[in-house]
Amino acid sequence: MRNYEFFALRVEAEVAGFGKVLRAVPSEKFDYRPHEKNASAGDLAWQIASEMVILVDLLETGVADYRPGPRPATSEEIAKTFEEGAHRAIDRARSMHENLWKGPGKFLFDGQVAWEASVADIAWGFLLDLVHHRGQLTVYLRPMGAKVPSVYGPSGDER
Repeated sequence: MRNYEFFALRVEAEVAGFGKVLRAVPSEKFDYRPHEKNASAGDLAWQIASEMVILVDLLETGVADYRPGPRPATSEEIAKTFEEGAHRAIDRARSMHENLWKGPGKFLFDGQVAWEASVADIAWGFLLDLVHHRGQLTVYLRPMGAKVPSVYGPSGDER
């Protein structure tokens, strides 16, 4: 199995967990933040979805430019955006050319180069960053009055 095929499998394995966590965020509490320096729950959820969408650009062109647009009004819209992006990323990863996967990639933040490495390194970095932010978002849920869904096994709220 090629590395990009394994990448596609790992993204595919994570989609359901992301969907559950994103849908667990109460839309009416999007402004919740545990500390003034933390991103709000809605912004963090939208960041997760936006990162997945630009991952597709990275896999198609070798460049990902993070410029999140306006945040949708509901958790359901955010989750759907994430899932649509994830399915496109999975399809794209499965049909990668080895040269693009191993070739140079760029991650831009508002048009400015933030990271240059191989497309493979940036793609894996994105996936790990997404998992990190999903975990961060799960910590917001209980203080917001929501339940933490299972991701890798039962959560304390689903037993």
